Amino acid sequence: MAEYLDILDQTARSLKSRGDRVSPDQVVNALLEAEKAGRQNRKPHPFESLYGCWQLYFITGTKKTRAKAGVIMGAGRYLPGLVGVLLNYSPVSGVESGDRQAFEAGRIENQIQVGLMTLTVSGPAKFLEKNDILAFDFTRLAVEAVGIKLYDNYIRGGKTSEENFYQRLVKDQAFFAYFLIRENLIAARGRGGGLALWVKV
Repeated sequence: MAEYLDILDQTARSLKSRGDRVSPDQVVNALLEAEKAGRQNRKPHPFESLYGCWQLYFITGTKKTRAKAGVIMGAGRYLPGLVGVLLNYSPVSGVESGDRQAFEAGRIENQIQVGLMTLTVSGPAKFLEKNDILAFDFTRLAVEAVGIKLYDNYIRGGKTSEENFYQRLVKDQAFFAYFLIRENLIAARGRGGGLALWVKV
């Protein structure tokens, strides 16, 4: 197994075991190596590879420069233990992709747990298997406190956005470009340039 995969697997295990964490610099370097390998040996994945619940565990910031390396990674960091961020993907039937882009339709749910408060944003998603790109739009917000639902409705013109989502091109939408999809972890670069690592729950 490649060294970068060993490092990322060790990182994933540290979440489940609450053991010693790999240094952030090592994780960032391993993610960059994984991204490079993913570009060189592209292997498309089916959308079902992303089904289920994933916990966001590690993120990086970015700063754009004109340096030789292009986009320079900011300091990577683990998410605080008191904040739980869970990502769920599920399939949606009855949606056909158009002539301009072939995709599998789905739904995304991003849940943030802080103490006794839970915020959940959700909306439509589409997965372009050829490029392992997942476009999405958060159109609904639900808020719960101590198990009591306080709010659950569309946000920011969400109903209209949801109705038009599958007709829009990915270049005009938020997306994750996945470069590593494994049974225990997934990693992607967001449209803004940052990297993220999720561990399977």
